[in-house]
Amino acid sequence: MRYLTFALAKGRLAKKSLEIFEKLGITCEEMKDEKTRKLIFVNEELKLKFFLAKASDVPTYVEYGAADIGIVGSDTIIEEGRKLFEVVDLGIGKCRMCVCGPKSAKELLKHHEMIRVASKYPKIAKDYFYNKKHQTVEIIKLNGSVELAPLVGLSEVIVDIVETGSTLRENGLEVLEEICPLSARMVVNQVSMKMENERIMKLIKELKEVL
Repeated sequence: MRYLTFALAKGRLAKKSLEIFEKLGITCEEMKDEKTRKLIFVNEELKLKFFLAKASDVPTYVEYGAADIGIVGSDTIIEEGRKLFEVVDLGIGKCRMCVCGPKSAKELLKHHEMIRVASKYPKIAKDYFYNKKHQTVEIIKLNGSVELAPLVGLSEVIVDIVETGSTLRENGLEVLEEICPLSARMVVNQVSMKMENERIMKLIKELKEVL
């Protein structure tokens, strides 16, 4: 039997995913050791391998078959636009993708003015403004704290993930429009789905039962 390989998005999501897997009897004790330098973790008994990756890389590992299965936020899945099957909504890491900015920017959105939008998610921002709102905007990709952009005059609004909205409020910003709800999803490589159909379908079924 070959190994089924899982790519998990580093951080909170990996931790929560492992908690869900434990309910199915899938454990990987080595991964709990926070001091470990290992990159790949193996459960010999169940023939499973796990590795942690940067969230934005998880869909890439899955598309190219380096991982059979990935667990990552739907924001990353949409932004990366990789060829894979999205099979289960794990219902964890729930948040929203929103257009945010100072209250004064509300009018600019209403009147379809040419504005600048800063985001870590240029693809999602572009799709929303161009295809849903039919508003021409200039999109600026940022990698760090996007909340800073409207404060220093880099952009009028931002497109970002909102969980509680406290960071926004602290900086005098608010949610102006909601783009879509987000949560963690399980994705599967297209070839693995055919080759390992029985094992993967069993896992999906069990996952849905515990969720």
